[in-house]
Amino acid sequence: MSLSICIPYFSGAGHTAQLAHEIAKGFGHDRARLIDVTRVHDDDWYALDTCHAIVFGSPTYMGSTAAQFNAFLETAAADRWPEPGWADKIAAGFTVANHPSGDKLIALQRIQTYAAQMGMIWVGQTSVGAPVFPEKEGLNSDGSWIGLMATSSRDKTEMLRPQDRQTANAFGLRIANATRRWNNLPSD
Repeated sequence: MSLSICIPYFSGAGHTAQLAHEIAKGFGHDRARLIDVTRVHDDDWYALDTCHAIVFGSPTYMGSTAAQFNAFLETAAADRWPEPGWADKIAAGFTVANHPSGDKLIALQRIQTYAAQMGMIWVGQTSVGAPVFPEKEGLNSDGSWIGLMATSSRDKTEMLRPQDRQTANAFGLRIANATRRWNNLPSD
């Protein structure tokens, strides 16, 4: 059985979509299915139900996850919570906002609580950057361990800061390794 991941996300201006792609790179693009939660089809639901890991992503709006993302979570829970259909699947989360704090922790806690209610196994970050390791300047610059936090770039031509892209790649690799270990799957 080959390792698989689904990354359901909502992206208002494109930042969250770019983070989803960066996480997929770290995990391995050929194993990752990116799902825009505003356009979920039957084959996406099947992929979500059969994958090894689900990494949830939403921008932080007004101190929580976006309404469009919340609607997806509620739809998924309606059929999967009573069974429990996603129990023991690996879960993780990511968010992005305009400000370094921007209440991103609350958004990640909302996603983590949802995963716990679904019986999922949460994976946080392990990337340690500066100031602990000055040679790793920029890695996990928001200092988030619960999940991936990113700050949108002030340069709107790049949308995300390079260090957040690097952290997203590392987070994808972390999730891949945890998923392999949890599911007793061989390394590539």
